[in-house]
Amino acid sequence: MLVTKNKEVKKTNLTKAGKPKKKPGRKPAKNKRIYFGQPVQDAIIRYNASDNDGERNKIYQQEIHKAFDKLAENIINRFKFTYFDCGFNDVKHETVAFMVINLHKYDHTKGSKAFSYFSVVAKNYLILHNNNNYKKLKSHTEVSALDTSPRHLGWNKKDFLFDLTEEIIKYFESNIPGMFKKKKDIDVAYAIIEIFKRREEIENFNKKSLYILIREMTDVNTSHITKVVNVFKKKYQNILNEFSERGIIENPTDKSSFF
Repeated sequence: MLVTKNKEVKKTNLTKAGKPKKKPGRKPAKNKRIYFGQPVQDAIIRYNASDNDGERNKIYQQEIHKAFDKLAENIINRFKFTYFDCGFNDVKHETVAFMVINLHKYDHTKGSKAFSYFSVVAKNYLILHNNNNYKKLKSHTEVSALDTSPRHLGWNKKDFLFDLTEEIIKYFESNIPGMFKKKKDIDVAYAIIEIFKRREEIENFNKKSLYILIREMTDVNTSHITKVVNVFKKKYQNILNEFSERGIIENPTDKSSFF
């Protein structure tokens, strides 16, 4: 430290060229390349729009395969699926193959991003087969020897139920016109769907409060609401049975499925 006329002057470190040295700091972070962004989604749209096998194969190999491969790898690593009877690479290849089989079912006009759509496809394929393998193993192994935690079963219950509920809402919303013919029934059905969409905002979920809310939205009596609810309940049970057995919710209105 140099002192000049009672003023303190900080000593400056100089380079060999006589220039002040730069203070050490963090190096600017490199921009991470998004492996499954808009270019991949655009490629999938072009793939589905083409009816030329050679062109589709070229699009897949050059623009889609790497993204599918990385997506499968990330999901397997994240959810730690442990009940597969084959190695990591085999599981990854099976998952990628399953996404390829279902490429044609992706419809960008529905508003969902390709990344989100195929994340759900891959995750639920893995959950279904992981849990089926767990059931087979449980039938031949002492239960105490198995790790039954959700982490080892390969899924987060909260996230999975949220995704499943969203898909059930979409199913009902697109099929209401085919399920009901009378305008009054259709109005009640859409009111029920609207309540499900706003479920995060509703504090009181008891039956009486919900019926009052639907009555206010549609101006119909309770018995009429019950009639529509019973149709929903019957169809809802069929959807759950189908999903439990096949890991799929088949939507006849758009020929797409939830896996």
